[in-house]
Amino acid sequence: MSDWRATPRRNSRQRQILLAELRSVSSHPTALELYDMARRRLPSISLGTVYRNLEVLCEMGAIGKLAFGVAEARFDGDASPHHHVRCTECGRVDDAAGFPEEPAIHDVGDVNGYKVVGYRLEFIGICPACGNRG
Repeated sequence: MSDWRATPRRNSRQRQILLAELRSVSSHPTALELYDMARRRLPSISLGTVYRNLEVLCEMGAIGKLAFGVAEARFDGDASPHHHVRCTECGRVDDAAGFPEEPAIHDVGDVNGYKVVGYRLEFIGICPACGNRG
């Protein structure tokens, strides 16, 4: 995990609160969900401020941004390399424990002429709550 505090950016109160709220949950919330969470501590925070600060925290390497396909982006307080599983019914995202963090990229070579420099892996399925409804 990179040391985001070493990045020369002002560490605003809003950013500190967003980071604390994000790291207090394992649910991988959307920006709107984080906005609702942060408003309990900062009632005057705007949604635009939340979006801007989430992007800054991503650029700093302090958090992860999960933006797969057409689903709304979700944010992860754990910026270390790991995989996720997403529910196709409700959109819930959880960490997928027990899988290797990174394959040997150098063993992949190229794919259709692309030089592979990284990858993203997302498992999809139906979460326990949605599975129990049917």
